[in-house]
Amino acid sequence: MPHKNTTPNAPERPLCRLVLADGSVFRGRGFGAVGRGLVVEAEVVFNTAMCGYQESLTDPSYSGQILVQTFPLIGNTGVNPEDVESGKVQVAGFVVRELARRHSNFRANQDLSAYLADAGVLGIEGIDTRALTRTLRTGGAMNGVLTDRADLADADLLARARNAPSMAGQNLVPGVGRIDRCAWGEAMGEWAWSDRGDRGAVGDGRRPRVLAIDCGAKRNILRNLTERGCDVTVIPHDTPSSEIQAAYQRGDFDGLFVSNGPGDPAAVEATIATLRRLVTGEPVIPIFGICLGHQLLALALGARTYKLPFGHRGANQPVLDRLFDRVEITSQNHGFAVDRASLEAAGGEVTHIHLNDATVAGFRLADRPVFSVQYHPEASPGPHDAGPLFDEFVRSMRSRRPPEIAAAR
Repeated sequence: MPHKNTTPNAPERPLCRLVLADGSVFRGRGFGAVGRGLVVEAEVVFNTAMCGYQESLTDPSYSGQILVQTFPLIGNTGVNPEDVESGKVQVAGFVVRELARRHSNFRANQDLSAYLADAGVLGIEGIDTRALTRTLRTGGAMNGVLTDRADLADADLLARARNAPSMAGQNLVPGVGRIDRCAWGEAMGEWAWSDRGDRGAVGDGRRPRVLAIDCGAKRNILRNLTERGCDVTVIPHDTPSSEIQAAYQRGDFDGLFVSNGPGDPAAVEATIATLRRLVTGEPVIPIFGICLGHQLLALALGARTYKLPFGHRGANQPVLDRLFDRVEITSQNHGFAVDRASLEAAGGEVTHIHLNDATVAGFRLADRPVFSVQYHPEASPGPHDAGPLFDEFVRSMRSRRPPEIAAAR
């Protein structure tokens, strides 16, 4: 039964619908970019985090997706210029149970609805997000259509949802990554943790230099590297391996970072080809990957990836960390995973395991300084349990060795 908005003194918003490919129809009220005739066709996914909606909205890993927040009240802290993970809103659409009617935070300069309107992104509120989440958990993440157009019948929207392209096979990285080279200098500032981690120099006493392949990098990842004393240069995702190898041989950088990003990892063929030459050839370069970067490194070795039923998206995902022999609570945002059997057959050693479903959450190469994790140690939002992974990368650049598993130390 459609939810009726009973919020006292709530302003009337235009009717809006979300129609899923399985035939489910959710009716609510539109906000953000309403009245513009938008018909948004995209994969519908949910995030269980209780905070950080602005960071999620601007996370490039959500490009091409309609994001559902399971926490019932969204928008109460407004938005501000600092809490963004990229230069724009990345989601295709936004779904919430209740939109806060008044924001209250000393850092806010705008309310959420106006923010989405400026970005041209349509939102829907007032639907039963618990029922929607159960549908996605049972049937898996699926395509949907979001619109506030009254002239389109439910049957028309259903047909569009069923005919929309699957996320599988889509290379969305070119639309979110940098197309030119740039230096990154911003650290974490007032948000720095009390323990700022390993800020040691490399062998010749200078600051470590990191070359970051941008597949849709979150800003807080780059901030964490800078906070560790690294000089960071960001390069496009399709930078040829020959250019990277030549720069390393010249001594231009000490380690390579491979970022997060959206879409199907197997479709990012240019980056996979680059990494294949880097992880198997000479010279041996220290490499650290996060999220999509983790998947791309696995594919470069010859492993396989597959689409998860509904993905891992939230800030409370438990992971067994064999490097430090502990359980971490982590922030995650991905819809694909690495096949363990094919990874181990290709020479990868599993270092992290997701405790909810036993999927691969991290691996290393035992004979090269190459390692990666499926989740987000930079959090934003989320816990800081995995922050020491950035320190491991700094140590790896110094020693030219992979991180050691706790049992071997």
